[in-house]
Amino acid sequence: MKFTLSWLKEHLDTDEPLEKLADKLTMIGLEVEHIADKSKALAPYTVARVVSAVRHPNADRLRVCMVDTGETNDKGESAYIQVVCGAPNAREGLVSVFAPPGTYIPGKDITLGVGTIRGVESRGMLCSAAELEISDDHDGIIELPADAPVGTGYAEWAGLGDPVIEINLTPNRQDCTGVHGIARDLSAADMGSLKNPTIRPVKGEFSCPVKVTVEDATLCPGFALRLVRGVRNGPSPEWLQKRLTSIGLRPINTLVDITNFMTYDRGRPLHVFDANKVHGNLTVRRARAGETLLALDGRTYTLDPGVCVIADDRGVESLAGIMGGEQSGCDESTTDVLIESALWSEINIAQTGRRLGINSDARYRFERGVDPAFMVPGLEMATRLVMELCGGTPSEIIVAGQALPDDRVIDFPLTETKRLAAIDVPLPETRRILSRLGFMVAGNGPVVKVAIPTWRTDVHGKADIVEEIVRIVGVDKVPMTPFDRGDAARKPVLTPIQSRTRKARRALAARGMVEAVNWSFIAKSQAELFGGGNAELALANPIASDLSDMRPSLLPGLIAIAQANADRGFPDVALFEVGQIFRGDRPQDQFTAAAGVRRGIASSAGIGRHWSGSAAADALDVKADAFAVLAAAGAPVQAMQVAAGSESKNFPVWLHPGRSAAIQIGPQNVLGYFGELHPRVLEALKADGPVMAFEVILDRIPEAKQKATRAKTALELPAFQPVSRDFAFIVDRGVKAADIVRAAQGVDKKLIAGVTVFDLYEGKGIEANKKSVAIAVTIQPRDKTLTDQEIDAVAAKIVAEVAKKTGGSLRG
Repeated sequence: MKFTLSWLKEHLDTDEPLEKLADKLTMIGLEVEHIADKSKALAPYTVARVVSAVRHPNADRLRVCMVDTGETNDKGESAYIQVVCGAPNAREGLVSVFAPPGTYIPGKDITLGVGTIRGVESRGMLCSAAELEISDDHDGIIELPADAPVGTGYAEWAGLGDPVIEINLTPNRQDCTGVHGIARDLSAADMGSLKNPTIRPVKGEFSCPVKVTVEDATLCPGFALRLVRGVRNGPSPEWLQKRLTSIGLRPINTLVDITNFMTYDRGRPLHVFDANKVHGNLTVRRARAGETLLALDGRTYTLDPGVCVIADDRGVESLAGIMGGEQSGCDESTTDVLIESALWSEINIAQTGRRLGINSDARYRFERGVDPAFMVPGLEMATRLVMELCGGTPSEIIVAGQALPDDRVIDFPLTETKRLAAIDVPLPETRRILSRLGFMVAGNGPVVKVAIPTWRTDVHGKADIVEEIVRIVGVDKVPMTPFDRGDAARKPVLTPIQSRTRKARRALAARGMVEAVNWSFIAKSQAELFGGGNAELALANPIASDLSDMRPSLLPGLIAIAQANADRGFPDVALFEVGQIFRGDRPQDQFTAAAGVRRGIASSAGIGRHWSGSAAADALDVKADAFAVLAAAGAPVQAMQVAAGSESKNFPVWLHPGRSAAIQIGPQNVLGYFGELHPRVLEALKADGPVMAFEVILDRIPEAKQKATRAKTALELPAFQPVSRDFAFIVDRGVKAADIVRAAQGVDKKLIAGVTVFDLYEGKGIEANKKSVAIAVTIQPRDKTLTDQEIDAVAAKIVAEVAKKTGGSLRG
């Protein structure tokens, strides 16, 4: 929301300096984002006259101008400055705006210097309005009146010393989408007195010949209309144009400029129709499928029944509350004008704006809600402006629907402010603050009745009233009150799933993967590939057609990012995401998952001791990623099993059946999956393969058993050196490496600290139906250093146990 200081003072009688007003705006919840003072930015620019303009000797489109800037030489004679100019309107006698060397040109983001253009020296610049960023006009240099004083500062002469204030409005403060509402808040904060003159009705001279029918009151609770005959439309007066240009709006004509002024001045969007271009009566209705509208932005929109429109006997004339149509727009030939002031459904306005991709000033206000009681007064105010600036004879106002909202009164205990904010605000001060904000307070306590103003649709209860009092009194007045910590030990701040989520992110980042954050919704076709696409996960109001369903997996988004990188010349990526996935519309069907993809040579080779020497990512890389996540999140690694697709419950179809597996703790608790993505899935997603992926469900990790332990003041490290022994076993090809690992681990759980597979061999020296699996066993003594005989005894037990459980023999 932008406005100028002088515009604010049209509504607020104040002598407070700009800095103090800006600080107070931020303190009362209307955060000031930026203050632009054109007088400072344009200080170097001066009014200058072109004394002569001749063709450049080496360029037909350039002019060599001698410019009078008001400077004189030692003899008191005018000291002309030579400027090379390419503007088509550069000519002798033109009064324009001059920038000397050393001046920063904001529209070009350059600082001028003395230059030579096609062999001719140029010592400055004659500027266009676009180069000064005061409008979009860049067709030529600025043309000033012939009597503009040469040598005077341009900003001073043009009255650009009016600072522009930009505030960041929260969605609930629809009352401050107009300058009048902002002034009301500042008045309540003792920054001045609100100017609030009564809006006098304009007497209608005849009945309005155009009737209005509202087919659906839920879309349009109220609609007011009036005809003004005999108007003279043209350029708006200078004061109105300056109001609009100061905040970046382009003046169009008086009738349209009045509606834009009302939008920013009072937060009341209006629309004007050229009455001679309207055919018959007006109807507020839902659009019919396939109807189109050429809007005022020059684009043609195809409509559907979800869009509310204003139509006449010919067809759609306006997108209700968002944008008017080109066919019934007002121009300089307009003589009769229909002025519309209406109330629209906030939800429908927001949905229509998103569906059609239109962001207009009217939409911004209507989707937040406007003052329903100002519908008719706003029309009266606009009518008076039209008559003052364009003339004309007004009709009576016709109103369809509800003109005034129901009264809202809240019983407010005076002690509530003290209870919720620890500030004791006496009744007189409470009454003064609320009254200046537009609330009505009745009673003398201890409970008073507070009537809510029509423009504060965000105030619903006692806490909202306390908020209004506290923000005006000052949030800095709220005392710092520490919470009673009590004597009990502090409970963990993070929930188990929050802790797992953080640990999962760190573990994957430590493995060289890059985190991605995607939308929680994907296209229906993608959801179906990953087990979703059911009706309960379809969005009722998607922000885009390809974001229609809640995601059943994190992988579609990761695959899309990997492919986007590949399309731009970066095929080797390792990406991960930790977030929510959805398998149903019940809370128990929503899970926190960790997933990742590896593509190209983004493998984990070189991390630890690994039998794979390939540079390209493979299934074992994502297996290691999945195990790293689960271990970091607290899963019992020793109890986890790797099961082929045929052995796992509900194995996903998005994985390659022969190059993937499941991670589970028993057949009933599947923690996740890893492996190569199925070519069919990659083809459907228009992604190039191969791509390795994993996805684990952090919610399915069993909680650690609570055991009574004595308190430890420091980390306890083993006092004895661990011993590592390698074993290579010849086993049948159908034997799983995990079975060998479990057999070795079960020999002595106190001594054996870890077992890892580091080599797999099939080939020369090994029978055709056999394979060699090598494991490294870490033996960690606890009570004493082991002798060679004791270590050999453990090794013998490992060989015997593996032979017993798998039928394997020690490789010679």
